[in-house]
Amino acid sequence: MLIPEILHLINCLIPAVLTTLRISNITVQIYPNKVFSDNSSTTGLLMMNSMNSSSYGHNVSTVVRDSYSTAVAKNVIVMSLGFIINYINGSLVHTFRKHQIFYMNPRYILFIHLVVNDMIQLTTTINLFVLSYIFYKINASLCCMIITFAVFTTINSPLNLAVMAVECYIAICLPLRHAELCTVKKTYILIGWIWATSAVTTLPDVFLILATKPMQFFFSTIFCERDNLFRHPLSIKKRNVSYIIYLVGVWLFLFYTYFQIFFAAKAAKSAKGDAKKARNTILLHGFQLLLCILTYIFHVVLQGLLYLFPKSPLNVSFACYIIIQILPRLVSPIVYGLRDKTFRQHLKKHLLWTSIKP
Repeated sequence: MLIPEILHLINCLIPAVLTTLRISNITVQIYPNKVFSDNSSTTGLLMMNSMNSSSYGHNVSTVVRDSYSTAVAKNVIVMSLGFIINYINGSLVHTFRKHQIFYMNPRYILFIHLVVNDMIQLTTTINLFVLSYIFYKINASLCCMIITFAVFTTINSPLNLAVMAVECYIAICLPLRHAELCTVKKTYILIGWIWATSAVTTLPDVFLILATKPMQFFFSTIFCERDNLFRHPLSIKKRNVSYIIYLVGVWLFLFYTYFQIFFAAKAAKSAKGDAKKARNTILLHGFQLLLCILTYIFHVVLQGLLYLFPKSPLNVSFACYIIIQILPRLVSPIVYGLRDKTFRQHLKKHLLWTSIKP
């Protein structure tokens, strides 16, 4: 007779034990009747997989939070990096605007578009990162606007880099047609197509959520993350298909242009230095592009890292955010601004407050 009573007592104690469970000194908090399905690279909180508790008829989800000191350290790191990168990028934009030689050159126009795009992307994702610590949940309409800007600019970066690689290929391999093919007008048209391509990928998710969610949803508060906002199965399938297309397409462009420039550099007898510099630039393109397109396979990368480091989910998520969202924006001004002799000479005046020597 005692065995059934003991089993009943154990079943009654399970919820109390779960609410105070600690794993590796990280508190696991229980939220009944709430299901989170999120592996976020842009926030400081990591939502673990929801667990279904059939014994009590409700869903249980665990939320792992950073300690106070860790949260402060991560926010200081992110905001410091964001300030430094945006200061450098702001100097690049100011330098671009002050000199006609830049805004009449298609290469510099594409570069400064990448810089402005990175500033928007970085500011948006850092705001989202900080908001996840301060408020945890924000208004769904505001979240939709922030996520839309973040996705737009994140998709723009690899496409812009691919276009820059093609421009470099034309300059080296088709120099006689460069002035004809790479004009200022055509450059702005290409930039418009980059944004249109991002819109085709992103706006259907917004229209789908407007059509399927009740009006009350847009006045509610939610944890702001793309997978938590655009949860419709069609949105997830469309995202996966579009990312595969972008991944394959961008890499085909890069490989083709790189090998063409590589062969042209080997065959060139004159202007050998220019061809070698262009080849090195394409290699740096490839490194930065590799970092940018990790966005397309983010979930695969994150799941793999979580499998290798199951005891550090928050640190894995933070590392992915730094590598995928911030590091590429740090590489851009180094690769295309500081390495360019003309841009570097004019940049010194605005960045270091020194006069340009004749």
